[in-house]
Amino acid sequence: MRRYTYSEAIRTAIDESLAEQPNLVVLGQGLWSPFYVGQTMEGLEKKYTIDRVIDTPVSENAVTSMALGLALTGKRALVVHPRMDFMLMAMDAIVNSIAKWRSALGQEVELPITIRGIINRGNEQGAQHSQAVYSWFCHIPGIRVIMPSSPSDAYRLLKQSLCASDPVLFIEDRWDYSATEKFRTAETFPPLSKESAKVVRIGTDITLWGTGHTTNLNLEAANFLHDLNISCEVIDQRVLSPFKPDATVQSVAKTGHLLSVENTWSVASMGSEILASVSREISSEKTFACASINLPFVSAPTSPKLEDQYYVSVPKIVAAVRDLLEARR
Repeated sequence: MRRYTYSEAIRTAIDESLAEQPNLVVLGQGLWSPFYVGQTMEGLEKKYTIDRVIDTPVSENAVTSMALGLALTGKRALVVHPRMDFMLMAMDAIVNSIAKWRSALGQEVELPITIRGIINRGNEQGAQHSQAVYSWFCHIPGIRVIMPSSPSDAYRLLKQSLCASDPVLFIEDRWDYSATEKFRTAETFPPLSKESAKVVRIGTDITLWGTGHTTNLNLEAANFLHDLNISCEVIDQRVLSPFKPDATVQSVAKTGHLLSVENTWSVASMGSEILASVSREISSEKTFACASINLPFVSAPTSPKLEDQYYVSVPKIVAAVRDLLEARR
């Protein structure tokens, strides 16, 4: 067992998968750069040759369509989009082709494609480089959507994604790249279809729901609130599609309070979906209180001072928890 950063965990998963699967090809922008995708591909083109780790031109739709062709002809493809914003240029390939092929062919063919979409924000990057639009893809059947929050889950879920027989959108947040965790690597895991949301902290007073980076913010807030004698249960959704709200429903049935936390807009968000799911599933005989934290419904600012106000933070979560509990007293 050793300590890995989040970015090291991703590189390790790709390194091992390239060694274990000779038919795996990685393609995308900046893969031969030591820093462009946060050291997650560093040195792999030298270890596995540029025929298997391909640094492509800036043409998102073409590169993603190439991955579809590779998968249909017996290869396994990993496509890397360094900015999720510009992955939207590949919407046609992802939504109208990749997500549809298995269904169109009666599930008789495998389509082993994993797409890495990297969320970048903060550091004065502005409106066109700061978008976390993962909920768009959760609306589309035929593609799994994964969003790990911890280094161990980044490693595990990426390894599972690279063994899956259907398309996977693997979303990572650059804000988590420096997070560290001790864990032991493994050669095999259960199929990705067996994974779902999980409880990452047990509590009794309120349920904090998040995914990706907001799970880590929720855990920080829970530590602070513990000193105020408030016990938080933290749910990491991590598997966004197929969407399974069971862990959160069970938690809220116990705590009676739910706070959804997302670093994206609230309209048509996954946080809105979890609030709706809990409302449907909780017995009408049991009441619960809920609230959500999201971004203001405007584009991301460039000014550092405005960014501090714009993004979700631990103090905002702590304040929202205290307000929600106080309102029920």
